[in-house]
Amino acid sequence: MKNFERYSRQYFNPPVNEYKWVKKEYVDKAPTWCSVDLRDGNQSLIVPMSIDEKLEFFDMLVKIGFKEIEVGFPAASETEYYFLCRLIEENRIPDDVTVQVLTQAREHIILKTFESLKGCKNAIVHFYNSTSKAQREQVFRKSKEEIKQIAVDGAKLIKKLQEENNTNFRVEYSPESFTGTEPEYALEVCNAVLDILQPTPDRKAIINLPVTVEHSLPHIYANQIEYMSDRLKYRDAIELSLHPHNDRGCGVADTELGLLAGADRVEGTLFGNGERTGNVDIVTLAMNMFSQGVDPQLDFSDIPSICELYERVTRMKVSDRSPYAGSLVFAAFSGSHQDAIAKGKKWHEEKGLTSWTIPYLPIDPSDVGRMYETDVIRINSQSGKGGVGYLLEKHYGYVLPKQFGEKVSYFIKNISDVNHKEMLPNEIYDCFTKEFVNIKTPVELKEIVFKKSGKGERMSVVMLVNFEGKDKMISGEGSGRLSAVSRALRHNLNIDISDLSYTEHALEKGSDSKAVTYVSITDKNGNVEWGVGVHDDIIYSSVAALFCAINRREAKKA
Repeated sequence: MKNFERYSRQYFNPPVNEYKWVKKEYVDKAPTWCSVDLRDGNQSLIVPMSIDEKLEFFDMLVKIGFKEIEVGFPAASETEYYFLCRLIEENRIPDDVTVQVLTQAREHIILKTFESLKGCKNAIVHFYNSTSKAQREQVFRKSKEEIKQIAVDGAKLIKKLQEENNTNFRVEYSPESFTGTEPEYALEVCNAVLDILQPTPDRKAIINLPVTVEHSLPHIYANQIEYMSDRLKYRDAIELSLHPHNDRGCGVADTELGLLAGADRVEGTLFGNGERTGNVDIVTLAMNMFSQGVDPQLDFSDIPSICELYERVTRMKVSDRSPYAGSLVFAAFSGSHQDAIAKGKKWHEEKGLTSWTIPYLPIDPSDVGRMYETDVIRINSQSGKGGVGYLLEKHYGYVLPKQFGEKVSYFIKNISDVNHKEMLPNEIYDCFTKEFVNIKTPVELKEIVFKKSGKGERMSVVMLVNFEGKDKMISGEGSGRLSAVSRALRHNLNIDISDLSYTEHALEKGSDSKAVTYVSITDKNGNVEWGVGVHDDIIYSSVAALFCAINRREAKKA
């Protein structure tokens, strides 16, 4: 690919020889979560949310369990300002939830931000200025000392307003474009801000280190975070926060390694909405913890409802392959996958296991509100022989004999292949019943009477059948009911029946259950045909299955 030589590494790896985070195995506790959907996420939408939509989204975030929610940039527009006013005036903010507002480190913007917070019980004032080498040189054309002074002046004004208004608001500072800033200089700026704020363990400040643009592999960000965590002043009075974007597609990895490196807090959005390639996806982060046996302190047990509201108010789409939330992330079209999942599920049921180790499924789909039967086993032309039978059993109660199940599976897969589409459970059921259940032509049974014949269990039968357009009374005798029926058909209508076999079971539970019988017959050439009979009476279901098998074979001959 041309022009690769134009690009050079824009990050700065800290001057440290050994890092502690590399020895940690997994994130063992939930961080403080802060949703920035209503600010960072909203500003990146083609059509930003209306105030009513933002209120609905805010209520959902509270329900999920977010205790910190960034609600906007109130000094940036009247809509942002009015939204915050409504939250406060209508008493919509629960006592255990803190709203966060964003402001640049500029005097008039900070003043309007504090004005917007009048009447608010709990708030975080988040101020920032850019510190990266590229921004200093190209955008602001200021020295390191001048850029640091912007941050210090912002901190002084916020400290003064806190004291004048007697507020208990917390303060957050971000050296924007942290990942493009020299670590030693980022540390110098943050410590200068902390010296002004004078945080205490009872009233912690937040130092937020954003991946404003991803420049490096995730381990470099972890190195940067550990460098800062080990060297920041007032460390026991600081919450160290992460705010990763996803330019290299590594936002989740950046965050997880950053947490291993000492961070306490994460800012992100649902499903990764945000500028350019988006913010880090909090759903994925939280569910990754969940899948490792760690409580994320957020409730994503009804992912379908969350996706519905998100898509409706943001006009964005949750990708079909979005981790944990996408419509296809638990789907198994592959035959080997379907087989392994079904066997794994059966193993867990047989053993009474509570731990989740089923192949191909990192978590139980039901834990996020998904249905195993409809969301996991999916049927198309690539599916295996077990999936169709599984869906017919789970949805409709048919337990197909193994050989018959294979035949039905190939039949359904062929329909999928011809039509180039997935087969849904109701479509599978309709095709199955139309092709295999209670087929009544060309040989139709109209009446039937059984009675015992002589000694033992021998049985005779008299039947009225319609064959080749004519009604005909026929009779026969055999060792049982199906034997008698098959002999009557063979001797009177010259219908070839041999190697008859059948299985049966109740189709439904309870007193109103129907009986289903599966019958196979073999002709003189060794060709096997199957039929299914369903009836209130098990005797008649078996006869119906035999006639069905005969009719399917006769129809093929015709």
